[in-house]
Amino acid sequence: MRLEYQIIIALAIDAVLGDPSWFPHPVRIIGKFAAGLEQPLRSLFRNAFIAGLILWLVVIGVVGGITGGILFAAGLIHPLAGGIAGIILLYFGIGCRDLLDHSRRVYKPLAANDLPEARRRLGMLVGRDTANLDQAGIARATVESVAENLVDGVTAPIFFAVLGGPVGMWLYKAVNTLDSMFGHKDQRYILFGRVSAKIDDAANYIPARLTAPLVAIAAFFTGGHARDSLRILRRDGRKHPSPNAGLCEAAFAGALEIKLGGLNYYDGQPESLPVLGDAKQPLTARHIRRANRLMIVTALLFLVLLVTIRLLVY
Repeated sequence: MRLEYQIIIALAIDAVLGDPSWFPHPVRIIGKFAAGLEQPLRSLFRNAFIAGLILWLVVIGVVGGITGGILFAAGLIHPLAGGIAGIILLYFGIGCRDLLDHSRRVYKPLAANDLPEARRRLGMLVGRDTANLDQAGIARATVESVAENLVDGVTAPIFFAVLGGPVGMWLYKAVNTLDSMFGHKDQRYILFGRVSAKIDDAANYIPARLTAPLVAIAAFFTGGHARDSLRILRRDGRKHPSPNAGLCEAAFAGALEIKLGGLNYYDGQPESLPVLGDAKQPLTARHIRRANRLMIVTALLFLVLLVTIRLLVY
């Protein structure tokens, strides 16, 4: 079965099923495996950078080996079994429906003005403190999460699937998981997580720059503001300390005519991020629904673009 068909079918399955909560998701398994390696490697290697590098190599090697092994074993049984195994692996690597579900869980109580419940549900989606957020703060945090995770959870996995099939996708998912666990700039991880952070930045570099302009095209089809999306992307996209995260957030901010970024609190400590966009509209619950529509259409445009390029090349 051609890889293009596998990717399309996997995306369709994700749209219908999402990520069942009862099933042990491979990303969580990768996370537990990596967490279990941290302390033994820190004990074995006094240099935190070396310990983090070894952890990264071990996790990437194991994930690539297991994914390739599953595909090889299934292919030995029957070519169709190999294709089905590929679809299943691709399906678990795409997080579009899961991101939609989480943002919708915030939207419903927020639209009903049930702020305590909206804050509680938002806490399952973001890492910032949510206890004191007002309606605009909850809406902003949710839209920012949708915009940022569009690359990490949807378009970048598709990009690496098109390049390297299920193995390519799961190598990327491992890279992204290690960055989310260890790629922090605090004292504990500044050296240990440096490899994880830098390689994740490199892995997301092209997907983020392909995705952000597509947000403007998606805005055209969803009633957003395509020109403002491109304008804010050019003006504010590189303000973010991350080389990639600010691009889609800026494109979303322009498309929705809202302001993203600013002051957040993490464990009671303030952290100020650059402001992206112009506050032409006050942030409300409806912007979560509009952001979701932007995400869906952008993901479809990205899929069409990448599959078309692959068909032309191969």
